[in-house]
Amino acid sequence: MQRIALLPLLAGIAMAAQADTWFDTARVRSVQPQYESVTVPRQECTSQWIQEQRRVEPQRGYGGAVVGGLAGALVGNQMGQGHGREAATALGAVIGAFAGDRVTQRDRQGERYETLPPRQVQTCQTVNEVQQRVTGYQVTYDYRGQQFSTVLPQDPGPTLQVRVSVDPVVR
Repeated sequence: MQRIALLPLLAGIAMAAQADTWFDTARVRSVQPQYESVTVPRQECTSQWIQEQRRVEPQRGYGGAVVGGLAGALVGNQMGQGHGREAATALGAVIGAFAGDRVTQRDRQGERYETLPPRQVQTCQTVNEVQQRVTGYQVTYDYRGQQFSTVLPQDPGPTLQVRVSVDPVVR
């Protein structure tokens, strides 16, 4: 039963296969490129030289405390007698050390900065650039007095090859 239903279908395919086909040339009337906008990201980088400074911490010096301590001990040793002289020497050394340290630190007050060697810094950012790209060509052509239009991937030039097919009309 199914084989009988396939016979008309096969007969129709056989008739279509016997259709006559050939190639001919048509005259191109106009070609219009078709564009689309495409966003293309790109990196844009700049370089610049920078000069930096950094704060310099003052170095702790003990020379003032040592000299002050020795001077205070000498002055304290000149005062008193016996155990009082020993106490005055020790107290003079301590007071002299504090005083010498304060004088040394007073001279170093204020912030100081050191200039570092220049260095190059590069900064980059992404920039989106819109470009127009051709996606195809709208081609209008004449063939045997009739006008046709199609989109092709490339410009065909002044003429266009067309496929002509003739099929019988079955009534």
